[in-house]
Amino acid sequence: MKIRHNKKRNTAFVYEALIREGTSAILQKDNERKNKIVKIIKRHFKPGTRLRHDLECYRSLYGNQRIAAPHCMRIVREAALQRRLINPQELFDDQTELIRDINKDLDSAVFGNFVPNYKSLATISQMFSPTTAPKDKVLLETMVINGMISDTEEEVPGEIDSVVVETFIKKFNTKYDVGLLEEQKKLLNYYITSFVDNSLELKMFLNEEISRLKTKLTEAIMVDCIASDETMVDKTKAVVQKLDEFKNESVSEEVLLTVLKAQSLVKEVFEDGNRN
Repeated sequence: MKIRHNKKRNTAFVYEALIREGTSAILQKDNERKNKIVKIIKRHFKPGTRLRHDLECYRSLYGNQRIAAPHCMRIVREAALQRRLINPQELFDDQTELIRDINKDLDSAVFGNFVPNYKSLATISQMFSPTTAPKDKVLLETMVINGMISDTEEEVPGEIDSVVVETFIKKFNTKYDVGLLEEQKKLLNYYITSFVDNSLELKMFLNEEISRLKTKLTEAIMVDCIASDETMVDKTKAVVQKLDEFKNESVSEEVLLTVLKAQSLVKEVFEDGNRN
């Protein structure tokens, strides 16, 4: 079964591509571009819009959710039902406006961003399509369910040859900094998406991450490479104090940058320090 897929008409793919573009803009300290991306996300994906409803249908299905198969089947059926309730012509028109805004305010390169779960998004899109044959639809539903219950990492799309995949990965690493930690990528993604979900997921993640960082940095003061340097001890204590103050502050770029630096410091002390 060959999947034909127009990624510009895949609401979830475009959303994920915008999130990665926004993350890149933050890392490059390009506030003008970041603000343009945030404006597009706010306009097109705010609650109550057709694109947001479409995105939620996708979101309920992709990712290794580790849900029992019977529940996955019910979720797939409900998501497909909700998707059918969206007026297809109106959704097409909304997607056209979104594509136009991206091309006008950013550039078409956004659609070339590397999105790790591209294969899942393409599968879901084809499953949602009213033109998909019944047999293919059942096979696609099975693929989606397997993805929801699987513990394994998703493979790179099979229809893209190795040269293209390598190009995508190089582009992704160049834009995001190959040395960026996994927790830093997660934080930046939550920061961008906070503009459309009222910061709920970001605040939940930050509460847990700041608590973890405070604990680790307090432990770090006892590590030889810091304990032997009075200046480093004072700086580490200052970071802990700063993190503690954030619990009563709204999430700002200062908060974001401080947490990013604290994440790097923890890695440097406990991983790089141990190798030395």
